[in-house]
Amino acid sequence: MDVRVINEMVQQQSAFVDNLSAEVGKVIVGQKPMVDRILIGLLTGGHVLLEGVPGLAKTLTVKTLADALSMKFSRVQFTPDLLPADVTGTVIYNQSRSEFIAKKGPIFANLVLADEINRAPAKVQSALLEAMQERQVTIGDTTHMLPDPFLVMATQNPIEQEGTYALPEAQLDRFMLMVKVGYPSKEEERTIMDRMTTGLAVKASPVATPEQISHARSVINQIYIDEKIRDYIINLVQATRDPKAYGMADMADFIEYGASPRASIYLNMAARAHAFLRRRGYVTPEDIKAIGADVLRHRVILTYEAEAEEITSEQVVRKLFDHVEVP
Repeated sequence: MDVRVINEMVQQQSAFVDNLSAEVGKVIVGQKPMVDRILIGLLTGGHVLLEGVPGLAKTLTVKTLADALSMKFSRVQFTPDLLPADVTGTVIYNQSRSEFIAKKGPIFANLVLADEINRAPAKVQSALLEAMQERQVTIGDTTHMLPDPFLVMATQNPIEQEGTYALPEAQLDRFMLMVKVGYPSKEEERTIMDRMTTGLAVKASPVATPEQISHARSVINQIYIDEKIRDYIINLVQATRDPKAYGMADMADFIEYGASPRASIYLNMAARAHAFLRRRGYVTPEDIKAIGADVLRHRVILTYEAEAEEITSEQVVRKLFDHVEVP
């Protein structure tokens, strides 16, 4: 398809994004990168993990987005004593009908907020694996399909905090994006303080529908991505596995495992959604750079040497972007 035609389609289908951003902005002050990343997850069907210290409006942002989208929303507060059945549901005995019936858990919603996901032990976190990848849940001996769209938005506190468990690598890999949420600026914090101390509750109104999201997704799948940019994505992901081949011999001792093939799939999808949000029908290397760290930072597993030298996956990913040739 001609890029001009795709551009026109993008212009038409992305009009609702402005309304959505404006509506979310009525409640959330600043945090534009975080809102953008959540929208990218929503527009591609990729799950999003938000990491930041408590009090940075992570939960509020996801809740506000659900309000603005008129979608079914559910929130699961992860705690150390949570059980897998509390998330997925369980089988209960119906006495009047003398049969077992499935009682569906909070996972059966369009937007599921897994709040403080790393405060629950691994068996509960793994209960989400099937739901996130297969879009289905098995309760007893019956498999139930999850609604469409279905998206897990998880928040976690930094690992150094008290009472947290590191997420298993298999689960981390199922998150399309891992977004680091930072503190607001001085001006933003003043606005937050003034807004939150008036006693008036501000709530987002529905301005977009799941149908609009579905239409936008079909347009995003058609956004043009050049052969050279596809090669660039593959080179970036390959460089996490074989840094020596890309002139980064000093990094080889620090990377235990490189990114899986999911990284290249998600980087392609996220770059298209990023271009869509910028009203473009084609992907540029800038889109890859803008979204690359969020796709790769949780997929590069470091060695003990890296930890001893206090090298973070963030620094490794930044080095990749410096070394891999840009088309």
